[in-house]
Amino acid sequence: METNVPKQFLLLKGVPVLMHTIRQFHRYDSTISIHVIIPESQVPYWKRLCETHSFTIFHEIKTGGETRFHSVKDNLYDIPDHCLIAVHDGVRPLVSSHTIGRCFETALEWGNAVPCIEIPETLRMIEEKISAQVDRSKFRLIQTPQVFESGLLKKAYSQEFQTHFTDDAGVFESMGHTIHLVEGNPENIKITLKKDLVIATALLGMQDQ
Repeated sequence: METNVPKQFLLLKGVPVLMHTIRQFHRYDSTISIHVIIPESQVPYWKRLCETHSFTIFHEIKTGGETRFHSVKDNLYDIPDHCLIAVHDGVRPLVSSHTIGRCFETALEWGNAVPCIEIPETLRMIEEKISAQVDRSKFRLIQTPQVFESGLLKKAYSQEFQTHFTDDAGVFESMGHTIHLVEGNPENIKITLKKDLVIATALLGMQDQ
């Protein structure tokens, strides 16, 4: 991002990205318990941002760990059993209520739900110096929120960290569970690069029209 400001705190149409993200879940269901996990060193800055922007949606602030795996694992134990846990990237501020709803409804029935979208571009697989086209219909781009029955997710996170764990679905699947994919929304981009902030600004502008 070429800035010292963490990307979740960058301004998107004048408001920090993370606030947009929290609002999406609050709009879906104002009774949802929201836990914001950020590095301990960033907590004072986040609190100042909330004051500056008069952000009043209630949320619990929790501190993160060394990796995504540890951040989730360390904050699971004070969440009650027999509920659904949605783990979402704070820098995905354009997740739709329909995507959130599909994830919760599917997880309620099957124990988990992971949103995804089809890949419109051509894919090639590279092995050493050779590349070959692959059937893109067999692949999906994975999004969040990834939703799980709380007891099952806690059990999955009782295992040791592995370097190939890049999301919660991978952790959950490694325990022998089948992942249930649901339709995501294409606008649910993860803000990672400078251009993503520009795209997100444009998409929010379209929503306001």
